[in-house]
This record gives sequence, C-alpha cells and structure tokens, in this order.
Amino acid sequence: MIELRDAAEGDIGRICELEGRCFSLPWTREQLSRQRSGDGKLLLCAELDGEVAGYMGLDYVLDEGYVTNVCTAPEFRRRGVASALIDAVVGRARELGLSFITLEARVSNAPARALYAKKGFENVGIRSGYYEKPREDAVIMTLYLKKVAEP
Repeated sequence: MIELRDAAEGDIGRICELEGRCFSLPWTREQLSRQRSGDGKLLLCAELDGEVAGYMGLDYVLDEGYVTNVCTAPEFRRRGVASALIDAVVGRARELGLSFITLEARVSNAPARALYAKKGFENVGIRSGYYEKPREDAVIMTLYLKKVAEP
C-alpha cells in the first residue's frame, strides 16, 4: 500500500538520490530542503514497501499552483506511485483554494503526459527549448480547479 505524507528532513537524502538517478539536471539538497519547508511550498513523499518510492513538489502563490517536480523511482514505476502523488497534491491544492495547477512535461515523455491528461490536465502551450540535457520543448499542462468567471 502506498503511504503519502509530507516529506521530512530525513527524506531529503533519498529524494536527492532519486533526483540524480531520474533527472539530467537534478535539484540540490538545499533546493529540496527549501521545497519542503518554505512558505507557499509543498513536498510530498510516497512510501511503498518501506521505502521512499517517489515525491512531488508544488509551489503556490495566491490561488495559483506550480508543480516543481514529480518523480518515481524506476523500480517502483507502474505501481500507482505518481498517480497517488498527483491525487494527493490536487487534494491539497483544493484545500488551499487554488484555482489551477500547472506543470511542464518533456514533449518526449508520453507516459507522464498521458497520466496528467488522465488526471484532467489540459495541454495549454509549449515552452520552446525549456529543458536542457538534452535540449527539448516542454508541453505546458494545466488542471483547472475552479471555473473562471467570464468578463
């Protein structure tokens, strides 16, 4: 069973290790620690089989949410970890009264984009050359949590 919780300082080492394994430009320990404890910031962990299997970060200001990272350890993929993390972050975003959550995904990352679409995120644009190592465009995807009033 997947256990979801706020990341603790003791989780940062494992999260750093996953960052290094999964991303070409991993965040530093300091950046991840700040994500865990700063105002307008959230870092959730997913535990499976007694191990940190993944994590997801969210920055928020006013009623806007921006996903910073979503990561599942390769050995825990296809077991519902990312799905559970997204559901938990969306739940927290609703509790915070956010109007939307937005994120970027590599154009080539079809599995992630499909999962986000399944969760209700819509393609809203492209950020040309957003990613490095390798250089690649990002698809901007947004989940609207509240209806926007017409002018």
